Amino acid sequence: QVQLEESGGGLVQAGGSLRLSCAASGRTFSNYFMGWFRQAPGKKREFVASITSSGRTTYYDDSVKGRFTLSRDNAKNTVYLQMNSLKPEDTAVYYCAADRDWASYDNNRYDSKLYEYWGQGTQVTVSS
Repeated sequence: QVQLEESGGGLVQAGGSLRLSCAASGRTFSNYFMGWFRQAPGKKREFVASITSSGRTTYYDDSVKGRFTLSRDNAKNTVYLQMNSLKPEDTAVYYCAADRDWASYDNNRYDSKLYEYWGQGTQVTVSS
């Protein structure tokens, strides 16, 4: 089991940057693949990015590709989402998620239902 806690959200102007962190408890963090999702008011939760347990491979939604970078430090039990060139449409609550159902990862990594463990979320607001 793993517990997740996000931090780093806030208010930023369009074009600015933020770095979100997700700290995980537990000694088996390196066994989990990680994901970031976001949910804007009145909208469904949507996939942002995912990273494999080793950190060697990342996946991004097209809406953030080239602007966001996902990384992890397994020694620190932490994943980082660097968000650059932020846009007002990036405004949402951002959630960190984890799971280790590797059999389902290739086909379902974009699906929030794959991930069993979730943080409480951190608000990101981008003003125009």
